[in-house]
Amino acid sequence: ITVVLAGTGATATVDGLFLADGHRHIDNRTLLEHQAPATTSRESFRGLADGHGRGVFNGKAIVHEGAQKSNARQVNRNLLLTTGAEIDAKPALEIYADDVQCGHGTTTGQLDPNALFYLRSRGLSEPEARSALTRAFAGAVLARVDEPALARHVHDELDRRLVRLLEVAA
Repeated sequence: ITVVLAGTGATATVDGLFLADGHRHIDNRTLLEHQAPATTSRESFRGLADGHGRGVFNGKAIVHEGAQKSNARQVNRNLLLTTGAEIDAKPALEIYADDVQCGHGTTTGQLDPNALFYLRSRGLSEPEARSALTRAFAGAVLARVDEPALARHVHDELDRRLVRLLEVAA
């Protein structure tokens, strides 16, 4: 994905979600180029990995010389559903202007055992608790899909794959 912010005051939002399951390798590369002053970009990618799946997030925001007052934010959050899964994250900023606000961050972890325990203590089975937490994690991105048919398709596909994954993990 490449987005060029070429006009003064231009804005861009890039949201992404990937699921690397089985032995899949998914490589996500993004580039947001701030070429004009007062441009704004927001990037939020979430990754799920299961089995021996491997995901990669490689996101870069470039603030070119002369793109003063630009604002770039990158966030990448990842969830490993099994010990054999792997996600590599490399958010990057290249800044060639001196009056900007830019930041990036990434996290990778597993389902919270305390959250699993809490849901289990409320009557959910282990697979139901894992499913609820995983769907909530993915839902943060899916809630921002504003095309109803696409949102429904992505929700259905994610549900289909999660049901299979979580049944195998049980």
